[in-house]
Amino acid sequence: MIYKNAIRFLVLIFLQVLILNHISLSGYINPYLYVYFILLLPFETPYWLLLTSAFAIGIGVDVFSNTPGLNAAASVAMAFSRPMVIRSVSSGIGPDYTGTPSIVNQGMKWFFYYAAFLILIHHTVLFYLEVFSFREFFATLLRVLLSSAFTLALVFVAEYLGFRRK
Repeated sequence: MIYKNAIRFLVLIFLQVLILNHISLSGYINPYLYVYFILLLPFETPYWLLLTSAFAIGIGVDVFSNTPGLNAAASVAMAFSRPMVIRSVSSGIGPDYTGTPSIVNQGMKWFFYYAAFLILIHHTVLFYLEVFSFREFFATLLRVLLSSAFTLALVFVAEYLGFRRK
């Protein structure tokens, strides 16, 4: 499992830096697929390792993107919120909390809410830190929502490309 996550870590950083960072549709849509790494970390991941891994992938993207600490801060905020989002999304249902969060293990609805909330948290922190002003609040909010929707679509494409039947 460590090797699989290490390979996923490197592939997502290079995919983000070499391809996805150069995509900007209308200046409002920027995909950040590297967050998929944080989404797929196993449920059993210790909290300290979750935060450290999120920081590592965020700073890895920052180093190659010349964005000092923005992605690291957004990734850590996402990882910090992950246990709370898992608890709130899972109320009333009893998904299998072993292994990795996925459509196969938890179902489409659960995974959609889980990924959507965490991606929204990540993008909100990232874009508002980038602007560092509330002067363009609504333009930034539109950017957060459109980029989150696009990133969520990419996460679902990636999830289905790696889809394995139980």
